[in-house]
Order: sequence, then C-alpha cells, then structure tokens
Amino acid sequence: MNPLKELQNHGQSIWLDFLARGFIAKGELKALIERDGVRGVTSNPSIFEKAIGTGDEYDAAFAKLLKGGDRSVIDLYESVAIEDIQNAADVLRPVYDELHGHDGYVSLEVSPYLARDTEGTLQEARRLWKAVGRKNLMVKVPGTSEGLPAIEQLTAEGLSINITLLFSQKVYADVLEAYISGLEKYAATGGDLSKVASVASFFVSRIDTAVDRQLDDKIAAANDDDRKAQLAALKGKVAVANAKLAYQHYKKVIASDRWKALEAKGARVQRLLWASTGTKNKAYSDVLYVEDLIGRDTVNTVPPATLGAFRDHGKVRDTLEENIQEAEGILSGLRLAGISLDAITDHLVDDGVRLFSEAADQLLGAVASKRARMLGAKIDTQALALGDDLTRTTKALTDDWRAEGKGRRLWKRDASVWTNHDEAKWLGWLDAVEREQDSLKLYQRFADAVKRAKFTDAVVLGMGGSSLGPEVLATTFKQAKGFPKLHILDSTDPAQVRRVEKSINLTRTLFIVSSKSGGTTEPNALMDYFFARVEKVSGQKPGVHFIAVTDPGSSLEKVARQRNFIHVFHGEPSIGGRYSVISPFGLVPAAAAGIDLKKFLAAAGAMAHACGADVPPHENPGIQLGLALGAAARAGRDKVTLSASNQIEDFGAWTEQLIAESTGKNGRALIPLADEPLGKPDVYGDDRVFVDLALKGDTSREAALKALEQAGHPVIRIAVTDAAHIGQEFFRFEMATAVAGSVIGVNPFDQPDVEAAKVKTRELTAAFGKSGALPQEEPLVTDGNLAVYTDRNNAEALREAGANGTVESWLKAHFSRIESGDYAALLAYIDHNDKDIAALQKARIAIRDNKHVATCVGFGPRFQHSTGQAYKGGPNTGVFVQITADDAKDLPVPGQTASFGIIKAAQARGDFDVLTERDRRALRLHIKGDVSKGLAAINSAVAKALS
Repeated sequence: MNPLKELQNHGQSIWLDFLARGFIAKGELKALIERDGVRGVTSNPSIFEKAIGTGDEYDAAFAKLLKGGDRSVIDLYESVAIEDIQNAADVLRPVYDELHGHDGYVSLEVSPYLARDTEGTLQEARRLWKAVGRKNLMVKVPGTSEGLPAIEQLTAEGLSINITLLFSQKVYADVLEAYISGLEKYAATGGDLSKVASVASFFVSRIDTAVDRQLDDKIAAANDDDRKAQLAALKGKVAVANAKLAYQHYKKVIASDRWKALEAKGARVQRLLWASTGTKNKAYSDVLYVEDLIGRDTVNTVPPATLGAFRDHGKVRDTLEENIQEAEGILSGLRLAGISLDAITDHLVDDGVRLFSEAADQLLGAVASKRARMLGAKIDTQALALGDDLTRTTKALTDDWRAEGKGRRLWKRDASVWTNHDEAKWLGWLDAVEREQDSLKLYQRFADAVKRAKFTDAVVLGMGGSSLGPEVLATTFKQAKGFPKLHILDSTDPAQVRRVEKSINLTRTLFIVSSKSGGTTEPNALMDYFFARVEKVSGQKPGVHFIAVTDPGSSLEKVARQRNFIHVFHGEPSIGGRYSVISPFGLVPAAAAGIDLKKFLAAAGAMAHACGADVPPHENPGIQLGLALGAAARAGRDKVTLSASNQIEDFGAWTEQLIAESTGKNGRALIPLADEPLGKPDVYGDDRVFVDLALKGDTSREAALKALEQAGHPVIRIAVTDAAHIGQEFFRFEMATAVAGSVIGVNPFDQPDVEAAKVKTRELTAAFGKSGALPQEEPLVTDGNLAVYTDRNNAEALREAGANGTVESWLKAHFSRIESGDYAALLAYIDHNDKDIAALQKARIAIRDNKHVATCVGFGPRFQHSTGQAYKGGPNTGVFVQITADDAKDLPVPGQTASFGIIKAAQARGDFDVLTERDRRALRLHIKGDVSKGLAAINSAVAKALS
C-alpha cells in the first residue's frame, strides 16, 4: 500500500503544505487526493510569496483585476488568494462530505502583522471566513498570548480555526483550553458543535534546529568525552519528544468528563497537526518528522518534497506513543545540560511571527511591483540616485521601517512613529482620496451651479496650504470651457489686492473664502474688502458671490451664515492646512474651475494605493522618498532643491510650504528651495539633494541633473505622466514629508513658531488701533531710496564686520556671515508679480553663485504661514534679508482701523522681530518710493557687496 494512504489506518491524515493557482487548475491537487489520500491543504504567507513572487503564474489574474479599475495591493493579493483557497476547498469538498467534516479542509492565515493584535485578528478572521464562504475553510490564527482570546471567541462564533506557531507544551495546553471554552460558549448559544473543527499546528523541525545549535555550543565547550557523547545523543531528538508529550496532554484532556460532555453534543476533538515537518538537517532522515509522529487523531502537513519522500520510502507504524519515558528523559537531559526549552520555544514564536511578517512583506512587495508594472503610465515613477553612502543609510532606514512595521503603524495613526504627541489627530489626509471620492456628486452639483451662474472668475481668498494647493491647480490646468478662470489672492499687499481686483469683473466673480480656523487675518480682511466692493458695484446681495471653506463651527462659518453665503463647505478637522489640498480646500476651487475631479482623484488614489499600509517600505514610493530625504537631512544634506517642468512648476511652491512647515522645528529642518534654477555643480556645497519632476517628454533639465549626479550630489527624478497626475504627487509628497519628519525626529503636523509672528502682528495692529500709527522705527542708514533696519545685536555684529553708511557695506558685512551649510533667504513684503519675482531671482542667483549656498525667495505675508516656520524653528543656518516698501496707494479694510498696508507692515515687522528674537542673522531693507527702482538698487548693492 502507498505509505501515505496507509497512515489513514493509523488515524492520521496527510495534508499538503503548499498551494498555487496552476497546481489546482491542472488537477495536481486532485491527483494527490486520489493517489496519496491527501486530505487537506495549508497555506501561509511564505507559500503564497513563492507562488506569486517568483514567476508570472498570477500575472494574468492581476491584469484582469486592474483592467476593471485600480486596486490596492492587499486587495489584489486577497482577490487571488481567496480565489485559490475557494478553488482548493472545492476540490477537497468531496473529502469533507465523505468524512462528514472530519477532514477536507483548506487553511488561510490571518495577516501575520496581527499576531499581537487580538481585536485585529478577530476582525480579519471574520472577514476572511465570510469572503471565502466555504464550510471546509479553517482560518489560521497564531498561538500568541494575544491570539488565545481570539481563538476562544472565534470558536464560540462557530468558526473552524487552525492554531499556528505552537512550539510549547504549555501554550498548546492553553490553546486546547481556549478551544474547549469556545465550544462551551457556542453550545450555550445553541450552536451545532459538529460543524466546528480545529487543529493545533505544533511545529517540530524548527525546535531541533534551535536546540541543536545550542547543543553544538555545549559540546564544543565540554572537556569530557562522555559529556560530549551525552549531549550529542540529544541532537535531533528534542522536537519529537516535545511533540509526544504534548500528545499525552491531549489524551488526558479528551478523557475528562468535561470533554465527554461536549463530545456528547457532537464536538470534534482538536487534532494536533505536526507542522514544519520538512527536515532541515541533512544528517537526519528526510521523513523523520513523519515516521516518528504517527498516531490517532493527528494531522501531518508536509511540503511536496517530504510528501514525495514518504511516498517513496516512508515506514508506517504507531510511533507517537512509543518510548514516552524516553521522551521525558530527553527533555530532562536538556534541562540538565543548561538549555531552556521554554526560552527556545518563546523565541521561536517571536521568530515565527517575524519570519511570516517578512514573508508577507516580500509577498506584498512582489504584488506592489507587479501592480506598478501593469499600471505602466497610469502611475508616476521615481528613481533615486543617492550615492553610495546615502543609499546605504536609506536602505538601513528601510530595513528598520520594515522590521518595526512603521508604515502600517503610520496608517493606524500611531503617534509613536513620530514624537508620541498629538500626531494621531492630524492624519485625516491618509484616507482623504477615498473620502472625497464619496463626495464627487456634491462637487459635481457645485460645479454645475457655478457653470450655470456664468461666473467669469473665481478668486480663492486664503493663506498657506489653503491657497498654495489651489494655486498649483490654477497654474497646472487650462481654463475649462464654460467655467471661471481661477485666481489666488494670498497677500495683504495693497498693490496685489488692487491688481487682482482689476483683473476680474466683480459682478461675475465667485469668491472662495478659505480658512480652516476661520480666524486667519488675511482671508478675513480680503473677505471684508471684496464683500463690500461687490455690495457697492452689484445690484444684488453680495452673498451670492461668496462661498466659504472652513472647519465645522468656525467663526468663518458663522459669518458666512450671517452674510448669506451661497454655500459653506466643511473641511476635515483632522487635516492640517498644508496637507489639505486633497480635501475641500483644494477640491472646491478645482470644482469651481471645472477640473475633472473624478479623474484627478482616481490619479491621486493610484498613488495612495502605492503608498498604502499594505505596501512594504522597499516598494512604497512615498516612504522611500521620505526615508531618502530624512537620511539626507541626517547626513547634512538638508537643502532640498525642487525643479519641475514648466506646466507643473508651481508644484514647487506647494512642496516648499509642506516640507518647511512640517520639518522645520526644534532646531531641525529640511529647507526646501523652490524656483532656484539648476546651476553647474561647482556652485553648490555638499548640503544639497535635488528633486526633479519631469513631465513625459521633457528632458530640458536632464543634462544639468546628470552633471549634478556625476559630481556626487543626490538626485531624485520623478517622471510625471501628464499634468492630470499632479494629484499623485500631492499624495506622494505628503507621505514623504510625514516619513521624513519621523526620521528627523519632529512632529510634522504642528507649527509652534508660526503663531509667534501672528502674536507680534496682533500686538502691532492693536498699537495702531490705539494711536493711529505703528511704533516709530529709526533706520540705521538711509542710502538713496533704501533704508536699513535691524536689531541691536545684528547691528553691532555688522558694524564690526565693516558696515558703515551705505547699503552695499551693510550687505557686504551681512553676506560675510554666510558660512558653509547656511542658506540665504530674501523675504519680500511686496506685490508678488512677475517683474518683482524676476528682480529677486536675479539677486538670489548672484548670492548662490558667489557664496555657493542655498537660496530662498519668499513673498510675505504668505511665506509666514509656511516656510516661515522653518526659518524660525529650524536650525540657525539662515541669513535673512527682509525687503519692505512704501505703498504707492493703500487700501482700507472695511470695519477695521488698520488698512491693508498697515496690516502688511505689522506682519513684516512682527516677522522680523521673531527672527531677531531667535538670534537669526537678519537685515531689513526698506524701499522708499518706486518699488521697481528700489529692487534695482538692491540688486546693484548685492552685486557690489559680492564682488
């Protein structure tokens, strides 16, 4: 007789520890059932990883699933895994029916990531049981301390459970108790006990491997030959001895009155299943763990190689109850040798959880890789050219994030990924895409209403993330036919307010007042101004021109209701402003402008899936980018130069505020640099990392990037399929910034230093309200149409460095303080127009090329709400030149004593005061009269100071 089939006569079932799609489809499983009497199948992450990750067997199934729409990595895996389990269960169903549920089972494991999570295990086991929908399914649950209550509860609910990762007799006893207690609870609720089956998977070969390793150390240390022989006699014996004694406990329990009472109600015994039965040591018989563990009411699950070996030369007899005293003696001898089996089995459980988690990482990583390859141009790609040192550091961080499960913990809102403060409150952006896809009908109704109203313009009145996200959308997407042109106004500069007003038709403009808190100074002042202007020029009530985007219950919502705004959109309170672009703060302006939100969110969703909790760090683009940036910061490369194709160039400004405000605190930061054109390698120090976003077909910067890479600078290239994919990049960089914050060691969701400038501004505007003027200032020097200001400490230091009666001398002294690793920032409280931008760009490039340092340009007050956080809270490596100017013509703010010009001046002075209070190297240049002439004078002075 076939030895495999003969095992049935001894009360033992053979299950196969293997599963693959083709193996089922080609009839090989059915053949083993018929030929060898195989009565069950077990699976685990390692088995699926080998089946899915090492070939193309599953590619057609994945491609078919993706053809129906994008899927997350875990959804792709589970779809094929559940189908395989269902098909295997169907092949085994005749066995199940013939043996009345005694055999014919297929096992599917809950995620190994949940091994230490009772509630998570319960939820997933129930979900998998329902998804598979087969009576002959066994859900595998690990026999950890957290798994025990799940085993009892699931049994009490009538599920059939395979308890895995058992090594210890004591833990096995606890597992058997959990099963019996679960049956008793199920019986108490009227459950049919005959429908519940269970096996306890007791691992064997791994025990001998671990024990033999310690025995070898003992043997090598022993001086006595007899002692060496005694120790050697224990090798390869402990696992079988341990299993035999576990079986003795099983026999004792099923002989008890307690069990008999359950058996009378139809309960099935929980069979011991011998797992890990492939022989690891080639010196031992390849069928050792089958031949020596044959006994009634047991299962042996074997890999294909062991199945074939036992079929060929296996010997069958009742061995499980042979030499019980010898088994006890072996374990006693192990104790006398000073080796703790309990310590070994405890370690093996932890190691088993780790190995299965690693297999799951490899499995999901393989699926993620296949998904990305199959999506092709539907998902943007990135390539990291970091250099040897940074590559090694990034790899080490990747390994740490994988081992610690930090990606999954991040998605679970675990604040310990960062500083364990309030980070969990600010992670609503993680599932924003899915949430907003559920609101598509609302956005479509709003877009239709805007189109029917025939607005010609839509103006976002906001600051920081509330304005910069919409600004990217406004500059990236062409104006849609029949929809208004989208404008962004995030300044209190009177010239800029007036310029925007002149560019629109007030009677046909929709104003989108955007403020999370509702109390932000700038959007409120702009709202009051344009509300009054519309009221004056329009024959209808001004509220029909206004909507608000704000968090529920804010002061802005109350004002909007009072003024009869046509709509109030609520933001998500768990999303901070700089992470809010994939939320109403970005999507309401997008809808108003006629941007296809369904397409936009679908693209963003593809990246959200790619960065999901189920994608291990090595295949997760957001995590990889974040780890690379964090590693760069640790290595002193904390200046991130951002470049992009022309159509998506404004993405840099949004990214600048995201990275700076998120990471710049507690003396640490990544300093992002938007709009600094790429130069030759020799103008840069060794503190840079370059990130480039290139639209398909755009190679205009590749030569410069290649030169930088060859010069040893880290270069990160992101290939963007088309402009409509900008939503993918929003999500990628949000994830990357959150991850980089963790690596740097900061809370990326607070902004402790932004408020300081706001406090100063309120103090100054309050002083203006009382006296009708801002506190008097005296310039240090007046030189033509420029005046120089700074605090006492900076003034003394600059005079010692040679500053005298000219602006040139003050700038020369100021620039002399720039050191390697510093950055220079030009912070201008003037109109953010093309001409002024060009003038400041000229100055920044001159500074960069001469001093070989990073340079920033910020327009106030908008940078205060973003990069200003890093300037004040980051490392003291910034050298700042603030630029202010007289307003040619001021604008009043209705209902306020302070005009736009006064508010802007107060903001500039408050910002400067905080910089100097933080001991920053800061100088202010004030332009008297014409701004263009003043900027020309500044450029001339800069050039002379650098010469």
